[in-house]
Amino acid sequence: DRAILDEYLAQRGTFAVLDHLVHVDEEGGVAVGVKEIRADDWWAPDHIPGRPMFPGALMIETAAQIASFDYSRFRVEPGDDRFVGFGGVESCRFRGVVEPPCNLFFVVKLLRAGSRMFKYQAEAYIERDGVLQPKRCFEAEVLGVLL
Repeated sequence: DRAILDEYLAQRGTFAVLDHLVHVDEEGGVAVGVKEIRADDWWAPDHIPGRPMFPGALMIETAAQIASFDYSRFRVEPGDDRFVGFGGVESCRFRGVVEPPCNLFFVVKLLRAGSRMFKYQAEAYIERDGVLQPKRCFEAEVLGVLL
């Protein structure tokens, strides 16, 4: 729920883009999160007027928040109060238009975790009217760093 996410993520307000997690596998380094894409979201009137499309930058941000949650919760020593910052993005592709209303399911998998840096593979899939679409609409590798 939001309270647990807020324990591990520093983003608040409009930048708390991750709505909730539906699966976390600590040992496997896999987490699945959901972003609800609504026509009344703060970005919708301006991106793109008359045909709102969920911005790619926010897809990257959502994936990074899920990765940051997994890394912070399971791979950082308790009591370490350093901030998890965005370190970069690699191999990013947008493979479909994400329009409201729908849910966007993000799957992140740990590729590498060091004492200061991490890297996750991220993918996203659209769920519309209760049906998860099989085609990937987003993929990237997100990197983070402890500051």
